[in-house]
Amino acid sequence: MLPARFQERIKEQKYIDALQLEEALNRPSPVSIRINPEKWKGAPTNSDRVPWSDWGYYLDTRPLFTFDPLFHSGCYYPQEASGMFLEQAYKQLVTDSHGVRVLDLCGSPGGKSTHLSSLISDNGFLVANEVIKSRAGILAENITKWGIGNTLVTNNDPMAFRRLNNYFDLILADAPCSGEGMFSDLTIRSEWSPENAALCAERQRRIIMDIWPSLKENGILIYSTCTFNPAENEENIKWIVQNTGASSLSLDISKFNGIQEISYKDIIGYGFYPGRIRGEGLFISVFRKPDESPGKTKHLFIKNDNQLTRNDSKITEKLISTSLTNLYRHDDIVYDLSLPVEEYILLKNYLRIIKGGTALYKIRKDDFTPLHELGIFCKMKKNAFPSVEIDFSQAISFLKKENIELKNASKGWTLLKYRGINLGFVKNIGKRVNNYFPTGWRIRMNVPEDIQKRQIDWNLTD
Repeated sequence: MLPARFQERIKEQKYIDALQLEEALNRPSPVSIRINPEKWKGAPTNSDRVPWSDWGYYLDTRPLFTFDPLFHSGCYYPQEASGMFLEQAYKQLVTDSHGVRVLDLCGSPGGKSTHLSSLISDNGFLVANEVIKSRAGILAENITKWGIGNTLVTNNDPMAFRRLNNYFDLILADAPCSGEGMFSDLTIRSEWSPENAALCAERQRRIIMDIWPSLKENGILIYSTCTFNPAENEENIKWIVQNTGASSLSLDISKFNGIQEISYKDIIGYGFYPGRIRGEGLFISVFRKPDESPGKTKHLFIKNDNQLTRNDSKITEKLISTSLTNLYRHDDIVYDLSLPVEEYILLKNYLRIIKGGTALYKIRKDDFTPLHELGIFCKMKKNAFPSVEIDFSQAISFLKKENIELKNASKGWTLLKYRGINLGFVKNIGKRVNNYFPTGWRIRMNVPEDIQKRQIDWNLTD
């Protein structure tokens, strides 16, 4: 059963059809994925488009993502459909994306961060943050698989961003909330209470005020939750506007049926209610920071600790397409950053960075060892390494970090491909083939007998 006090509230709540919402929350959530346009030119067979995303698709059934090599190589991400509306907010409000600096404050597990990575592309960079250390590791893994290379992953409390005064052009705060929009999950239902919701509302206000100084004048803040609670949504937005002087912004939703515009005093938000839309519950509101004209913020000069050599640059030029000003070496590992080295060093001084770009290779005397991140990096040159196309069974063995046999493979480093997509490196040393898939990412489950029936069927385009 849905919590009794939740049911009582939504019967009186503006904009909500309580019976319709309750019926929808007692059904399984729709399954949807978002394609990585930098890697995959395909769409699920007989699927419906998510109306507010160029790359989103609904699936009729839930496949077994764990056993799909295309998932592990970053060709798509399983993301809840309502959350993909972020794409509309970005496209409608970010009119000049050149050099854009974006912060995803609560990034794990990576749905919205990978989405922002695609939206930004080569125009700027993203800082994807997660305050919980274990979840930050999951975020870094998913960003690595996505492979676009324009994202830093950090593990900081929101308070840490105060030091980056007037820095970000756009901040997404997908705030921790009471989770009413995900009540199809019985665990989330069992953890709900009005008292917990009230604590969430207080925490959301603190989070926004903590990061507010880091948003540029005239910058955009996108606030979202996955709850229907007015105290966490429109009432919080009103409080934030009153305490910051921000202006509430409207979005064009005329092409999308079912999205509810929420008007509260002089602020505007948008509600996604299961039963009206094909997705989970979501609230989103956007506002702009006022132009206080304080002058350009100056950050202290920080000594450049880049250890990059001329030989490192020569090696890198053969492997990837990038700007040499974005290369950085530390502890014998060469990285391609998502921003100039000087700016990275500035951020490193303020933040705890757990993924500072794409780790390309490790220097070993006069040679180098390619790292897995390079193998699934979108900027790697096509002929940088010999490659071998493998079948599904071989791909699963590779992802389980098992020994695999390769016929006619040349000695040395070889890039494995599945359906033309890079999976990672092996090294043929003659007597055996060493598997270099990351140990911590390996598949630990046994392969189900019906695995072929639980795969996505794709329509491919050129």
